[in-house]
Amino acid sequence: MHRKKPPWLKVRAPGGERYTWIKGQARELGLHTVCEEAHCPNIGECWAGGTATFMVMSDICTRGCRFCAVNTKRIGPPLDAEEPRKLSQTIAAMELDYVVVTSVNRDDLDDQGAGHFAACIEAIRKASPNTMVEVLIPDFQGRKDLIQMVVDAKPEVIAHNIETVERLTPTVRDPRASYRQSLEVLAAIKQADPDRATKSSIMVGLGETEEEVLHAMGDLRAVGTDFLTLGQYLKPSNKHLQVEAFILPAQFDRYRELGEGLGFRYIASGPLVRSSYKAGEFFIRQQIQSNNKRDIA
Repeated sequence: MHRKKPPWLKVRAPGGERYTWIKGQARELGLHTVCEEAHCPNIGECWAGGTATFMVMSDICTRGCRFCAVNTKRIGPPLDAEEPRKLSQTIAAMELDYVVVTSVNRDDLDDQGAGHFAACIEAIRKASPNTMVEVLIPDFQGRKDLIQMVVDAKPEVIAHNIETVERLTPTVRDPRASYRQSLEVLAAIKQADPDRATKSSIMVGLGETEEEVLHAMGDLRAVGTDFLTLGQYLKPSNKHLQVEAFILPAQFDRYRELGEGLGFRYIASGPLVRSSYKAGEFFIRQQIQSNNKRDIA
């Protein structure tokens, strides 16, 4: 059943000089942004403000989650060995102080792309030493050695999304992904480096209950997750899962209050919030800087 979007989900069409420049840079260097691939409603706001989330390892995913707009194939294209350099070059030109790097799933690669992630982080460090780096990683099929490769590259934040509540995971995500495996990935990051900040995200409007969302938030806190985003699921196309409900802004406020009570360091919760969200990244940056100052003192 088609559901008409409520007024609070309507946004302006993207545009402006900064937006056009970023889009041109991405095209010229063959880079992909999750902002475009995921049809993010905040693309105009974020790009106009100089914030972007880059997607590495191509725009072809080896998994087929039913909520995601990214193209899927069993085998992806060869990795671009120049991508870390191109990515760092663009980030340096944008003069960003916080950047998010994510990727498609690459189950077809021996290391599932963990080494490429590490190379991208290293290149960004060299080109923009003052830029804070957040990475949003796939589950790497739960392999701790691959998770360790990313941890060793020392991004400020390592994110991995559970996406939805446990009951809906088999319907929403690819069969190779699981709710428990995602929790284990977040736990493994903390086990490898207890001081490394971790982050996750939940989509709502897929038929979950408040009790299930609260349970998922509790599971995330149990594995030490520091930051959380909650946002409205929006159907990318007719091939994807239906929106079961448009969640009221007041309910998002309630989720934020419930999460804060569980001890998350920060929660961004709202209809248009996505896992990479400008306002959240600003607050997270402030949190990390404050912690670093305390450590030095």
